[in-house]
Order: sequence, then structure tokens, then C-alpha cells
Amino acid sequence: MKIKFRKDFQPDYNNVLKVLYNERPDYLPLYEHNIDEPFISKMVGQKLVADGLTPDELVDYYRIVTGFWKEMTYDAMSFEAKICDIIPGHGAILGGMAGPIQTREDYEKYPWAEIPEIFKRTYKPHLDALVKTMPPGMKAYGGCGYGIFESSEDLVGYEQLCMMQFLDPDLFRDLFVRIGDLYMILWSWVLDNYGDLFVFCRMGDDLGYRTSTMLEPDTIRQHILPQHKRVIDLVHGYGKKFLLHSCGNIFSVMDDILANGIDAKHSNEDQIAPFTEWIERYNDRIGLFGGFDMNEIILNPYEVVYDKVLSEGTQFRAMARGYGLGTGNSVPDYMEIDGYMGMIDAANEIRRRETEGK
Repeated sequence: MKIKFRKDFQPDYNNVLKVLYNERPDYLPLYEHNIDEPFISKMVGQKLVADGLTPDELVDYYRIVTGFWKEMTYDAMSFEAKICDIIPGHGAILGGMAGPIQTREDYEKYPWAEIPEIFKRTYKPHLDALVKTMPPGMKAYGGCGYGIFESSEDLVGYEQLCMMQFLDPDLFRDLFVRIGDLYMILWSWVLDNYGDLFVFCRMGDDLGYRTSTMLEPDTIRQHILPQHKRVIDLVHGYGKKFLLHSCGNIFSVMDDILANGIDAKHSNEDQIAPFTEWIERYNDRIGLFGGFDMNEIILNPYEVVYDKVLSEGTQFRAMARGYGLGTGNSVPDYMEIDGYMGMIDAANEIRRRETEGK
């Protein structure tokens, strides 16, 4: 199909920000947790690889990337400086291996103090390039990538973490506090130096799977959510709104998550609950993003996706005060262009009908 790049679209980051205030945006915003680099490459017809680029090359790279988000009619774009990707011993979160911390001795010897400098050295060139290339009217959303629980998985390993909780509960407790300390340092640096780049901040921390939470709800309440709250309070202290992205069935801890003061939530799968249930439960308290299970967008042709998004997106827009449309997770490299464009075109048709009263 012919891709419809809308070069005349004028983004307005305040429009998507209204969702974080749980207000009705002037027009339906689009939102994605992430759009994979190889997918953008398919869309623009040019291979994009950010790794190994010089600062000048990064400016050219982000000029293309930010232009893609703008021409797909997003008011803001996703960017995360991914914490787990730069921590020493990274990899356990991907499965198949134990992380670098298994014992108290490992914990004490782990190079915690080195991480902030590695983080700054890695991501400063990217953030500087984004500042230079962000189109007028646009901002980024995100900040520091990964979450408290995900970092514990990477440092220990999921199965090993579950065992640590019972074999060495003091180490288990101390680990989450230390991760929280690290997040406060990294988030403070990003907000001090690049706060104006971000229209709102986001943490992605997948706490659940299809039927339940990854750890017992009481464990999440005791060890993870207090560290979330430290970051949320920090972000709010800088005058920014906060979105939590969390996959899985987390209904058992949602009241506690809401009590932490989040302003919006993203991620939904139809196998857990239809998006209307998220709206009915939480619309009066927070803004909501997403709505369309990735499988629906990936497995169906343009016409099916277009019709579904046009119908249900109109419904979600009417039901929720603060709502931004997109996939329930993100856009992977293997998504077909046809399905993605069916979603984008339907969202723009909803906008057109509202504007023209048809």
C-alpha cells in the first residue's frame, strides 16, 4: 500500500498532555510505548541503526526518527534512556541466565557507583541530538527506561529472585531499596538536564502476566511500589506528569498503584480484559492509553484494522475523559505496514469526523 505521510501535520504536545490531566484532548491523540527501529526503517525506506553513531550522525538519525513520528501525526514521541541495557552484567531479564547478584557478597561488590557515569556517557549524545531535532510543537515522553522490578530481574534473574525472597529476605529487601536509590540518581540527572525535552515522564515496569502478578501482590506492595512512589514523587516535584506502563493482569494491585499518584496507565491485552473494562474501572481517576491488542493490528489486513479502530476508537474516545489511541503495547519490527497504517488512518478519520461534524 502507499504510505500516507502527513507532512502538513502540526503537532501540539499540550494535546496529548491533557490525557495525563484526565481531560478530553482537543483531538484524539496517538500514543505508542515504543516503535521499533527496524519498523521505522521499513516505513521510511532507509535502514536506521543508532548504535555506534557519532554525535553529528545521531543528529541526522534523530531528524529522520522525529520526522517519522510527526508525519504519522503523533504530538509527542517515545524516548527512553534504557537503564538495564547499560548496567554491568545485563542480560538476565532476557531469560536463560542468572544475573550478577546472587549473594550478599555479590551485592556488596557490584559496581553501583559506576552506573551513573556509564548512563550519562551512553545517553547524553542521544538526548542532545533529540533536543536539536525535535520538530516545533513536539516533545518526547519517557525518560529512564525499565522499571524497579525489571531491574531486579536483570540483576538477579526472575527464578533466582523468587528464591532469594525466601532464602535471603534481607538481601531481597535491600536490593529493591538500592535499585530505588539508583533510579533517583538517574532520573534526577535526566530531569535536571533534559526536563524540558519531555512533555511527561513514564516508567515501564511489567508487573504481571496473563492471569496474575509476577510476584505476590503483598510483595509488590511492600518492596516495589514504595520505590515507584519515590520516582513518581520526584517527577511530580519537577512539575511533570507520570505514566505507568505495566503489562499483565495487575488488577490486584491497581488500587495501590493509583494511591501512589500515577496520572495515566498504558498496556492492555484482550486476553486479560477488554479495554472498556479499564475505562469503566479507572476512567474517573487517571488517563488511559492504548486500546488495541497488538495481535489485532499484526494479524489483520488494513481494512479489518481500519474498521475496528474506527469503530472502537470512537467508542473509547466517547467513554474516557482522558484517552490516547494506540496499540496495547508497542509496534514491533515484525508488524505489517498495512495493519499499522490501518490504525493511523482510522485515528485520523476519527479526528476528521469530529472536526467536520460528520
